[in-house]
Amino acid sequence: MIDISERAQRHFLRLLSQQGIEGLSIRLRVTSPGTPAANCELEFAEPDELTGKEWTIVCDGFDFNVDGDSASWLEGASIDFEPNATGGQLNIRAPRIKGEIPGEGAGLIERVRYVLEAEVNPKIASHGGRVSLLEVDANGVVILQFGGGCHGCGMVDVTLKHGVEKTLRERVPEITEVRDATDHSGGSNPYYSKKEGQSALG
Repeated sequence: MIDISERAQRHFLRLLSQQGIEGLSIRLRVTSPGTPAANCELEFAEPDELTGKEWTIVCDGFDFNVDGDSASWLEGASIDFEPNATGGQLNIRAPRIKGEIPGEGAGLIERVRYVLEAEVNPKIASHGGRVSLLEVDANGVVILQFGGGCHGCGMVDVTLKHGVEKTLRERVPEITEVRDATDHSGGSNPYYSKKEGQSALG
């Protein structure tokens, strides 16, 4: 699943031995998998911190554990350590963690969902917001639901028209309209509670 070079294994073993903790291992997980924000995170893990759902790679002198939910995103990944004058650089190459851009033959729903995850949600996440796809009807009308900081936000109409809809229609030309199906009267923690402010996608 993951190719860990001998140099990387020696590097990990050296780090583990410096900790002086019996049974300590290395754990790797992917954060925000399938999106442009995806990243690999390495950490030390003591035996009681493991959940039992990890994939374990037995290395020379230690165990390397891959978080179970992250395993499928790390297919074909490689880890290497390149020594240099200041110590060295650990390189993790994981070509699948950001997901795959839907090809020309992909369906409308799949392409809309990809644009939302890849471009829209990373931008409005700074406002604590998130957009989910509810449906795409036969006429190319996209129905969305806003959540988090966008739920009940006074600027959500601006964000929808000038941000979300503009981005979706540029990337997926078949879309004819984008509608918001959220009941914004029940927003519990809106980013902007009044009309003053700015678009989350400004």
